[in-house]
Amino acid sequence: MHRTIQRVFALVLLSCLPLLASAQSLPRPAEFYFDEDTAVAQPIVAIEGSGEAVIEQLIQQMDRGRRNNDRAAAQLAHISMASGRVDTGKALYARATGMASSAQMRHSLAWNHGWDLYRLGDIDGALVQWMLAFNNRGAVRPAWVPPTLALALWKLDRKPEAIAWYAAAVRTYPDRWAYEASLPGLLPDWSEEDRATLSEVLAAWREDPPTWP
Repeated sequence: MHRTIQRVFALVLLSCLPLLASAQSLPRPAEFYFDEDTAVAQPIVAIEGSGEAVIEQLIQQMDRGRRNNDRAAAQLAHISMASGRVDTGKALYARATGMASSAQMRHSLAWNHGWDLYRLGDIDGALVQWMLAFNNRGAVRPAWVPPTLALALWKLDRKPEAIAWYAAAVRTYPDRWAYEASLPGLLPDWSEEDRATLSEVLAAWREDPPTWP
């Protein structure tokens, strides 16, 4: 797999786009975030499966300019970053974004890129990507935004902001987000550690709920 990933890096190096700066400044939370946004907030998969054979197929799909090659690049980006080849992954995400077939696809790429960066410990970078996934969406207010931003901001020790964003989740669905016992069902794809972190945000919110507006 080492040689295959090297080929991927050579394929995308010249098409790499500039990366955005970190230290993201966030807007004030809105009151409600009702939109499920399932078309954006999901893994991007061009070919089911894993391993060397799947990587080879994804590379061929990109080489031949086949339909959905933005999805192939995105899947390769995730594989690269999960295996520790961060520069290759970032270059692939840049390539996928440059040839994305729709605005929805660009938002999904940013959402996925954000989670890959977060899992690598680059929380500032993750925050940049998540805001790209959220920005310029018109009246759309994705339900994933308040808990996800609250998680990142708490990790960055930006605790008042984290609580403010978590409060937006509670305003939207008070029967869901006001109770720690609900978190595993609400966030089944999150790690236990991340749910525990969000539990800390919930506890801080309960201690001193911010007012609206």
